[in-house]
Amino acid sequence: MNRSLKNGAAAVVAAALLVWGCETVPVTERSQLQLIPKGQILSLSADQYRQFLSENEVITGTAQAEMVKRVGNDIRQAVETYLSEKGYSDLLAEYAWEFNLVADDSVNAFAMPGGKVVVFQGILEVAKDDAGLATVMGHEVAHAIARHGNERMSQGLISQMGGIALALALSDKPQQTQALFMSAYGMGSQVGVLLPYSRLQESEADEMGLIFMALAGYDPRAAVDFWQRMERMADKGQAPPEFLSTHPSHDTRIADLKEQMPEALTYYRR
Repeated sequence: MNRSLKNGAAAVVAAALLVWGCETVPVTERSQLQLIPKGQILSLSADQYRQFLSENEVITGTAQAEMVKRVGNDIRQAVETYLSEKGYSDLLAEYAWEFNLVADDSVNAFAMPGGKVVVFQGILEVAKDDAGLATVMGHEVAHAIARHGNERMSQGLISQMGGIALALALSDKPQQTQALFMSAYGMGSQVGVLLPYSRLQESEADEMGLIFMALAGYDPRAAVDFWQRMERMADKGQAPPEFLSTHPSHDTRIADLKEQMPEALTYYRR
């Protein structure tokens, strides 16, 4: 097959993937690319989560550890309530929630498909209290519920593997696929360059996170205070690379939060 025919075939395959792989984000109703089967994502998530916990010290039985579990379960209940009311309960099928605190001074946190949430001890100094932690966990869980990692991984499959068939990427290139997964979910410092969330994805996570924390009983206005503290760290040159590499700071974030606040407050006051 000559080059022009190959390029044409690749274009057809890419177009088909874009149509076949489009799904909808809860809350914002945005169409997004989702090429990785849910079962595959959950399997990768479970494997990487177990590996991460085996390589890091999990803190249990302390006030901070209990705080993480308490706030995490509040967010979980809020997410389940919201998705049930909006007809998205199927997104939580096969979720087995876990909330763990790890002994690491990094200002970081992440949530993986299947409800696996990890909070690094260092971020608690910025969170300050339950409401601040609810901001962090609501935002991270929102990324998982919105399937932003799958979206970034799907984009990576197309751009980094040259349109290789999905089945071949998952079976014949397991190391590259694993690297894409870890990078897409903010764990890529172990394997390469992290893929930053887009401004659109960040805005979605902010909006959804505000609603989740409000439904969980935490004043969503605490989110503004939290991100202002993060901004001050960045202004002083203290921005932690792990968190800000996957959650880039933007001048418009605080303004966006304030714009989204009236809707979030309706959930808080209800």
